[in-house]
Amino acid sequence: MREVRGSIPRISKKFLFWYEKNKEKEIPDCRVSIQLRRRTSPWLACLSSLTSIHTLIYTTMVIPSSTNPGDAAKNVLPSYFFSPALDVSAAFPQATPASSFPPCASDYFQLDDLLTPEEQAIRKKVRECMEKEIAPIMTEYWEKAKFPFHVIPKLGALHIAGGTIKGYDCPGLSITGSAIGLAEIARVDASCSTFILVHSSLAMLTIALCGSETQKQKYLPSLARLQTIACWALTEPDYGSDASALKTTARKVEGGWILEGQKRWIGNSTFADILVVFARNTTTNQINGFIVLKDAPGLTVTKIENKIGLRIVQNGDIVMKKVFVPDEDRIDGVNSFQDTNKVLAVSRVMVAWQPIGISMGVYDMCHRYLKERKQFGAPLAAFQINQQKLVQMLSNIQAMILVGWRLCKLYESGKMTPGHASLAKSWITLRSRETAALGRELLGGNGILADFLVAKAFCDLEPIYTYEGTYDINTLVTGREVTGFASFKPVAQRSRL
Repeated sequence: MREVRGSIPRISKKFLFWYEKNKEKEIPDCRVSIQLRRRTSPWLACLSSLTSIHTLIYTTMVIPSSTNPGDAAKNVLPSYFFSPALDVSAAFPQATPASSFPPCASDYFQLDDLLTPEEQAIRKKVRECMEKEIAPIMTEYWEKAKFPFHVIPKLGALHIAGGTIKGYDCPGLSITGSAIGLAEIARVDASCSTFILVHSSLAMLTIALCGSETQKQKYLPSLARLQTIACWALTEPDYGSDASALKTTARKVEGGWILEGQKRWIGNSTFADILVVFARNTTTNQINGFIVLKDAPGLTVTKIENKIGLRIVQNGDIVMKKVFVPDEDRIDGVNSFQDTNKVLAVSRVMVAWQPIGISMGVYDMCHRYLKERKQFGAPLAAFQINQQKLVQMLSNIQAMILVGWRLCKLYESGKMTPGHASLAKSWITLRSRETAALGRELLGGNGILADFLVAKAFCDLEPIYTYEGTYDINTLVTGREVTGFASFKPVAQRSRL
């Protein structure tokens, strides 16, 4: 049966008589579907005395039968139904889409002056690359949830992968320079910034801080050039915020280790050459780190579908069934969960700069849009309420940049604590969500189109608000630091104070 739904303006007694008589019949050369549902509908209230039917959802009287559903559709749909969509520039010529990215207008307090000449140069080259190479294609790939592999060499040429790592063909940037570079990527596309974050500030940094000299020389140079790609596998289906309780196991055998378990939400994992995996040593019950190579026997990785944010990022489910890892690929510097904190301390600084960059892009887009788009005979920028929202967005960005910059300086001076990083990440993502929401309001109907960036950024912020510690968990990390009391577990599970 093919059901076509619609509305019937009037229901006559004659129709009800016909229905009762024919509801069980097959009618040649057409399909009739009349379905009944028990729900109240005002326009059928008058039928309550005649029949027990509460709602009638009807159906079309004549749709020719066909072995090919597409043929039937073509018979009843307008000829232009299958026409390709208009290019957004032709459909809406009054405003410029994000494929032609707007100039930066968000540095109102001239905070660029806080950067060294080297850091300013990083910002300039990354901005130029992102606006030229990524902006024109990002909406298409985001919509398809595909990764643009052809841009990897262009990102590699920026020489920012490896961030603060010195030697091994890595750039040896200041943490501020590395953060600025990531923010500039996020300003145009958050997914690309997450790709670099996972590869550089998690996987590469784990090898650099915790790996052996042999591992550094073997893996880091090609990773720094983006000739090989890495992912970082910590999160599991049952353990997200409670990552230290992970249950993937590593069992010692002759010549190496056997890994068994499952990981989830692992960015870059579907195409990574190198997987940095964390597992529980069955002998010591402590967390150890391992380098697993793609296509290792027993290793399978499948893409997580149907995400609403960071759609370009290829997050995967990793399943390991008796995966053998040789002793030389055991990361000797990871002997407990605390060792991962060396890496997370840096990556959390980087993550705090992602929403800064995203907010900058949203503001830049809205700033241009409000000047181009006219209603009631004037640019939208001329209306007071729009100016108020735009200035609120701008205020958020100035404050976010200052917090992010100060966090970098605390790290560089050795004064940064886990609470500092957690407060920055949680507060900045909160303000960034507010900024994106205001931008979505300013763009009206176009605020739900990825073509104008804001809707895409709005969705991309949601996973960033959650990963590297949810807003709530990061708040509790800072809360523990300022009060001296940990409150991560329910009271019943904690010992008495």
